Amino acid sequence: MAHMLAAVLHDFGDLRLEQVPVPDPDVDEVVVRIVSCGFCATDYKAIRGIRRNVAFPFTPGHEPAGVVAAVGRAVRGFRPGDEVICQPSGYCGTCRHCRQGNTHYCAEAFTTGGDGPPHVWPGAFAEFMRTRETCLFHKPAGISFDAAALTEPLSGAWKGLIQYSGMEVGDDVVILGTGGIGLLCVMVARAAGAGRLIAVDPSAQARANSLRLGATHAVDPTAGDLRDQVYAIVPAGPDLVLEAAGPIEAVRSMVGLLRRGTRWNVFGITTPERFELEGGLTHFLEARMDASFGTTPRAMERAIRLLEAGLVDPEQIVSHRFPLSQIQVAAETMGQSQRNKVIIRP
Repeated sequence: MAHMLAAVLHDFGDLRLEQVPVPDPDVDEVVVRIVSCGFCATDYKAIRGIRRNVAFPFTPGHEPAGVVAAVGRAVRGFRPGDEVICQPSGYCGTCRHCRQGNTHYCAEAFTTGGDGPPHVWPGAFAEFMRTRETCLFHKPAGISFDAAALTEPLSGAWKGLIQYSGMEVGDDVVILGTGGIGLLCVMVARAAGAGRLIAVDPSAQARANSLRLGATHAVDPTAGDLRDQVYAIVPAGPDLVLEAAGPIEAVRSMVGLLRRGTRWNVFGITTPERFELEGGLTHFLEARMDASFGTTPRAMERAIRLLEAGLVDPEQIVSHRFPLSQIQVAAETMGQSQRNKVIIRP
C-alpha cells in the first residue's frame, strides 16, 4: 500500500506530520494530488483549540487546487492529469436543499478538511486528498495553482457581498477586518463597482493592503469613534457593511454603523458569541441583516469567472508559502499579526 505525508491533528495543539495510506477513490470519487492549499483561519482555530467542533484525528486544509491522480469507475468529467480546483463542501444533490441550489444546507453534507457539516473527510494538508467528482472544477490554464487554491474563499466573498447582501454599482461599502478574506471582499466590491469603499482594521499593514487592492479609504477603529470616522467619509451612512474580522467586537461595531436601510452581513465570526440589538431601534432602522457561510457550486463558478476575467487576482494577498514539511512553522506564522494569506504546498 502506497503512503503519503499528511498533517494530522490528534488533539488541540497536537498537530503531527505522519505517513498515512494514499486514499483510493470510490466509484464516484476522485483522488487529487494537492499542489497548493490555503491555510484558513478556521484551520488555525482548530489546531489551537479556539474552535472546538473537531473530531480527532483530523486532517485540516479545505482550500486546495491540484492535479487528478485517480478516478472512480463512474467518473466521467475528469481524468488523471486534469488540473482542478476543489470545493470543500460536498452534497448529495437530491435533497430539498440541494434541488433549491442551497447545497451548503444539505442534510447529507460533508466537508474535506473544513467545518460545519457533521461528516468530515481528511483535508488537503496532505499530498493527496479524496473527494467526489461533484466537488471539482477544471482549473483555467492561465491561473496559477496558488490563485486557484483561493477560489473557495473568493467564492465566499462573492456570495456574501453580491448574492446575499445584494451589493449594487455605486453602493458605499464598509468592510470590517481586512485580513485574507476581508481583502478578497475588498477586491470583489471594487470589481463590482463600489462607490466609496471603506476598509476598517487596526493594523496599519492591513489598511495599506486594503488601499493597494481597491479601497478608497482606510480607517483605524482605535483612532477615535468609528461611527464618526465612517460618517465623515459617507455623511449619509453606508449602504452596506460587511464584517470579515471574526471577533465579536467587530459585530458590535458594525451595529453601531447602521442607518436606516443599511444592509449588514455577519460574515467573519464563526465562534458561539453573543451580541445584542435594541428592539425598537432595529424596527425603525429597517436595516437588513444577512449572514453567509460556506460556498456553493454557483459561487465557485462565479469566482472562477472572476479569476479568468482578471477582475480579481487573489495571489496578491499571499504573504507566505511553506512546504507541508514546515506545517508547524506555517501554523506559528498564522498567529502573527504581520502575515496575510498563508499557502501550503505539499
